[in-house]
Amino acid sequence: MRFLFVILCAGWLAGFHAAAQQADLINGVAVIVNEKIITYQEVERFVGPAIETLERQFASQSQAMRERLIDLRRDGTEQLVERLLILHEFKTAGYNLPESIIDDTIKDRTRARFGDRVTLARTLKSQGITLETYRQQTRDEIIVDALRAKNISQELIISPQKIAAFYEASKTNFSLGEQIKLRTIDMIKPKAGDTGETKKRADEILGKIKEGATFEEMARNYTDGSLASVGGDRGWVERSALRKDLADVAFALKPGERSGVIDLPDACYLLLVENKREAHVRPLSEVREEIERALLIKERTRLQQRWVDRMKTKSFVRYF
Repeated sequence: MRFLFVILCAGWLAGFHAAAQQADLINGVAVIVNEKIITYQEVERFVGPAIETLERQFASQSQAMRERLIDLRRDGTEQLVERLLILHEFKTAGYNLPESIIDDTIKDRTRARFGDRVTLARTLKSQGITLETYRQQTRDEIIVDALRAKNISQELIISPQKIAAFYEASKTNFSLGEQIKLRTIDMIKPKAGDTGETKKRADEILGKIKEGATFEEMARNYTDGSLASVGGDRGWVERSALRKDLADVAFALKPGERSGVIDLPDACYLLLVENKREAHVRPLSEVREEIERALLIKERTRLQQRWVDRMKTKSFVRYF
């Protein structure tokens, strides 16, 4: 009996030490930035919403999930470090933020997000946040946004020459395979089993189309799902966008041709190919704005990183 008691105590102590170690890790220091500390708990709280999204996206891919979590926590930590560096820069530069600006911002946010101050206070209380803490958070957000705007120009200009050079160097990224302009009528078979009713209904719809009803009209009335509202219009699609058994039929059709009823185990389909275009590289005129946005983001990221690196050289930053 004494032996059993010793084993139980040992197990309890092991569990206690494991829990204590976990608590120490959560409350432990992740980074020191000048006189401020970022704990692992703060990092977890900061990236919490993004973790929930990752868990939904990679529920069945444990390795991919682990890799994404590592990247997410690293990026989250860097964002928190950057935030403290900016606030330190504001303080040491002797800048001042008038209280009236904080008051006005809180009033605007209260009206937009909560409706009134009573609802704001109730919401903050449910989240364990005091009005004083909320005010400090608002102050910090204003400072961070203001200094970013001051140090990273929002009026960057990407020259036409840079856009053209990027296009020439990345043409493979703008290549498209053969495409068809496709409309479909999708009729999902009941999960409990199909007795042939879906196929019969699809044949009746095909008969109406042959008699003069438009494919779009029939799609609006009979297709299942969100495509009904747009008359079954899937837009321009490549072969890879369709399941193989539908792609093989669709890409064999000529512009203006429709299929017969395609009877598959889960659903019946009718297809109409409105147009077709061969594999091609999207012209510069079509992707110019897309390239410009990408280059603007890249340049702002570069300027921001250069600014952050400059602040780090003037600060004490230690990672644990």
